[in-house]
Amino acid sequence: MTKELQSTNAQLQFIFTDTGFYAETSTFSLSESDRRWKAAFDLDCYNALFQFSFEAKSASFSPSAAFLYLVSETFFKELTSLPELELARETVQVPFSDDNKQLLLDSVPFSIGAEYITEEWLKNVFGHLQRVFASEISGYKGSVSMYLAEKSQHLQVPERIFFHLVESHNSDYPFAFLATYATRTAQGSISHMPLEYALTEYKNEREKLLALLSCLNKAAEVCELISGFVESGELFHPLRLTASEAYAFLKAIPDIEKSGILCRIPNWWKKKSSSISLSVSLGDEKPSMLGFDTLVSIKPSLTIDGTQLSAEDIQLLLNQTNGLAFIKGKWIEVNHALLEQLLKEIEDLQEAVPLLDALRLDIRPQDQKDIFSAPEVTNGAWLKGLLQNLRSPGRIKAPALPKSFTASLRHYQKTGYTWLNYMSSLGFGACLADDMGLGKTVQVLAYLESLRQKSPSSHVLLIVPASLLGNWEKETLRFVPNMSFCILHGKSAPALSKVLDEKNAFLYITTYGMASRIKTLSETNWQCIILDEAQAIKNPATKQTKNIKKLHSDMRIAMTGTPIENDLSNLWSLFDFLNHGLLGTPTEFKDFSKSLDTHPEGYQKLKTMVSPFILRRLKTDKRVIADLPDKLETIDYSGLSKKQIVLYRKFISDLEHKLSNSEEGMERRGLILSSIVKLKQICNHPDQYLGGGTYLPEESGKFQMLRDICETIFEKRERVLVFTQFKEITKYLAGFLEDIFHNKGYIIHGGTRIKKRTEMVDAFNGEQYVPFMILSVKAGGTGLNLTSANHVIHFDRWWNPAVENQATDRAYRIGQTKNVMVHKLVCEGTIEEKINALINSKKELAENVIGSGGEKWITELNNEELLSLMRLE
Repeated sequence: MTKELQSTNAQLQFIFTDTGFYAETSTFSLSESDRRWKAAFDLDCYNALFQFSFEAKSASFSPSAAFLYLVSETFFKELTSLPELELARETVQVPFSDDNKQLLLDSVPFSIGAEYITEEWLKNVFGHLQRVFASEISGYKGSVSMYLAEKSQHLQVPERIFFHLVESHNSDYPFAFLATYATRTAQGSISHMPLEYALTEYKNEREKLLALLSCLNKAAEVCELISGFVESGELFHPLRLTASEAYAFLKAIPDIEKSGILCRIPNWWKKKSSSISLSVSLGDEKPSMLGFDTLVSIKPSLTIDGTQLSAEDIQLLLNQTNGLAFIKGKWIEVNHALLEQLLKEIEDLQEAVPLLDALRLDIRPQDQKDIFSAPEVTNGAWLKGLLQNLRSPGRIKAPALPKSFTASLRHYQKTGYTWLNYMSSLGFGACLADDMGLGKTVQVLAYLESLRQKSPSSHVLLIVPASLLGNWEKETLRFVPNMSFCILHGKSAPALSKVLDEKNAFLYITTYGMASRIKTLSETNWQCIILDEAQAIKNPATKQTKNIKKLHSDMRIAMTGTPIENDLSNLWSLFDFLNHGLLGTPTEFKDFSKSLDTHPEGYQKLKTMVSPFILRRLKTDKRVIADLPDKLETIDYSGLSKKQIVLYRKFISDLEHKLSNSEEGMERRGLILSSIVKLKQICNHPDQYLGGGTYLPEESGKFQMLRDICETIFEKRERVLVFTQFKEITKYLAGFLEDIFHNKGYIIHGGTRIKKRTEMVDAFNGEQYVPFMILSVKAGGTGLNLTSANHVIHFDRWWNPAVENQATDRAYRIGQTKNVMVHKLVCEGTIEEKINALINSKKELAENVIGSGGEKWITELNNEELLSLMRLE
């Protein structure tokens, strides 16, 4: 998708953090309204949020903006539910009711940083909004009602009078009614007093009394019961009500509250738990087979607030007149028409449904006319236990790791291994979505080794970005040395098809590009298909996605370190690959997604449904952090492009000739050291060696690897430091990263002035999102505190552990609160890989020889040793 096309659909997005939120900086063009709001949020995010819901909600809001609009809207709903608001003004304490708390938590969208939104996060935001209100109203000369009327025609200060209805223990009069009003005490505090006290308080201030009581006339007009109490004067005293009187009052509440009088009523009526509902329990009994086609049992019943009604209870209700009845210790609303309809629906229910249909009930359109449009669906004993195991895999009995598997798994990695085995046994597709750096590869390799031992003649297909081929090859050789594997890459598609026809390997590894070209891949029934960086199929309309979904397998695994953000079509596409049909057809899911605009609580239903099939652990999770080192270091192996291979081999050929004709001593040392620099340049990018200026990303394996790493960093809106030895490449790296992050970053090298350097460091560590900083190793190696970054990439290697560690410690130092992920890029088969292996295998050499002499030790090698080190393998 071009940047121009994206810009036409640009929306104002927000990033959630552990302490709050901020409006995302975007290079895409926003509408005039969004630009205005972004400027307001940049200036003062909580003041802007306070003003946010005063304007009409836009249908073009991003999910993150819509959620913040709902937060602001809910704050004002709580604020205007206080009868003391006019009296208390800036001293008012805005509540955070359980109902609204749950609504907001259920409405959290799939957005960046959504994991931070908890009850405490919401309370913190409410506290900030309350402080904004207090500041505004304290300087306002008019009434609160006037203030809110100026802000929005939809906001009204409630009347000071409240109606209360509570249950009592009198069998003839089972309810009590009381009218109260808010008043200020002699001590200055706000108190709620019975309405009769107003006659005393305002006995000499008739106008104030009439102003207070004027709202009663409006209530009397919409409720005959209240009208009678007003006319008789009984409203000023505590009253006893019969069940029929209480029912009449409860039915009139919506109209009463429109008059400005708020009502406090029993929860069972407010939550509609007094109504009879049809409850369907699915999967009480364990089926004989497992899979999405498995038929699960249906057990219907009529319930009241979760309590099942017996045949005798139902008959008793049928004998009652419409109204309130007290049965099984609960007040029940008797509605004969509804009861007869529900009894008819029970008769029409099927005996069983496929498991796939049972799991996807929550996202069916609300108006869909089928048996599941009305019932409250609950999971029976077997299905409930199954889903609990999937969502909390620590409950599953862990299988033993194969003895042939050579890695030691951390605790959470063992859980991931257990979960993958369990999902495989059930025939469910699985998404392993751990954060970058938590070891998804090693968990999958452990699962594959277990699968190989159970079924050694089966075949597995792994599809990865081209830049990750080297990493998978190294990790497979390292952790599962007995596993046969074949890389389907580097030859023509017909040639690779012939290799595949031989079926000599257990694991076949190919790229997304080749997966669409090798026709025999779709002719093979794979035991398992694994997608690494599975966001490659997030767009369901692309040819690549469609071709991959045509492949056949018994088990499917998707690996991704990035959550599904903002665009729910990405989630649908992922699950269409993993568990086809679970999220319905594209049209069904699109309709459900549209419904979230008006019913955002549906996000929780969607999360509940997909959560059994996604295992996601975050580096912010304290249980995971406790199992991790503070600094995670990894070697990322990239291949060379064809152009890099040609240049590298020609250079070595020329060097071999020069070495045979060179003198010993300084001339030879100079030749070797300059050759090392040139080989590093070729490994970085051909244009750096040739002195060109286009720096096409596809001509460098490292650029492609850098893209894969940084796209994941951008999805999380985290920050990265990129180190290089070469000043001349920094501007090209910056231009490349700007396209990935859609934001500008900074460059610091030896030519950067001290004052400018300080400004850049302050901005990088500031609240506004600056995604990357590129530094030359020596210029950025000391004196800088860049703890806003939790990723460090060494684009090229200094081959001096002390120097590299000093650079890394710009991010990994006092003040860093996150785990730091360190990537060291190495080109496969080159001098980079060989020296990296040498450093890792000979610690004494690394610390003593390399540590003190830099790269000079290489000049001491003889010609045969030197060329062996440098040749491309």
